[in-house]
Amino acid sequence: MSGVSKAIVQPLLDWYDAGHRDLPWRSEPTPYRVWVSEIMLQQTRVEAVRGYFSRWMNALPNIPALAAADEAVYTKLWEGLGYYSRVRNLHRAAVLLCEQYGGELPADYDKLLSLPGVGEYTAGAVASIAFGLPVPAVDGNVLRVAARLDNDFTPITDAKFKKQTRERFAALMPSDRPGDLNQSLMELGATVCLPNGAPRCDDCPIQHLCEGFHRGNAAVLPLRAAKKARRVENRTVLLVRCGELVGLRQRPKKGLLAGLWELPSLDGHLSPDELRAVLTEMGWSVRKLLSLRPDKHIFTHVEWHMNGVYVELDAPAPALTFVTPAELRDAYALPSAFRSFVSVLED
Repeated sequence: MSGVSKAIVQPLLDWYDAGHRDLPWRSEPTPYRVWVSEIMLQQTRVEAVRGYFSRWMNALPNIPALAAADEAVYTKLWEGLGYYSRVRNLHRAAVLLCEQYGGELPADYDKLLSLPGVGEYTAGAVASIAFGLPVPAVDGNVLRVAARLDNDFTPITDAKFKKQTRERFAALMPSDRPGDLNQSLMELGATVCLPNGAPRCDDCPIQHLCEGFHRGNAAVLPLRAAKKARRVENRTVLLVRCGELVGLRQRPKKGLLAGLWELPSLDGHLSPDELRAVLTEMGWSVRKLLSLRPDKHIFTHVEWHMNGVYVELDAPAPALTFVTPAELRDAYALPSAFRSFVSVLED
């Protein structure tokens, strides 16, 4: 047994070479493709990203194309991936790259780290996979692997643990294949050393080096610090129709879902009488109110419990933008929190 040590390098590379997932960004690991894929994969499953990645690359195949794109274009391509600050940072970084680096990503870890939305993991992934620089890329998968290899009960959310893990893997990086080692660790965490007490230890190429396995603790590791309870907010979400048009509004430029289009909503769960009174006071000419199926959406720190109401108007309401269902589908990025309410338009 040795835990995190140079002994894990060759078995991991051999295992990776013998068969890893065929992912579109791996088949052509240009710096731009690696960068976009890594940003998309933050907080998102690989299978969900595949289609988004292909559509993105068809529409915005390089950094200058992204830098020149309108916000409506890149946010629409991102629609449903969530955490929209990621795509805004992608665009901001693309503009900066065109201004300072000729529209290319720099082959320099520190310069990559200085880009908007690029942290230590993403900088390490791009630097090692796309440029062959011997730097680690330590994400949640790799932290989990490290905790099990070392039988370490330090919470993996601990900043000191993360720092030490990066330093230890930095010392292991082979000069000829740093990107492959990083990807083998990510692959191991994603397909074998699984989370939530379900590691597939019998399929692990470095089981013989894993102290957590030999001490019977692999299934209980890693530890995490207790999360704060999410704040629950009750909302009344309105699917507003005026004739064939649908009413939208744009959220403020800062805060949750900043700058995105949304279905209008009100604080609290309002009864039909309360809602009609509020809308009338707002100057809306309400013809009909119908209840829609309620829904729930979970953000990182807040949870929306939503009652949906179909609102039919005699005249367009003030402060809303009215669009056709086709325009809503093709041109407006609507957060997935509202998807279930919009789906009634397709019935």
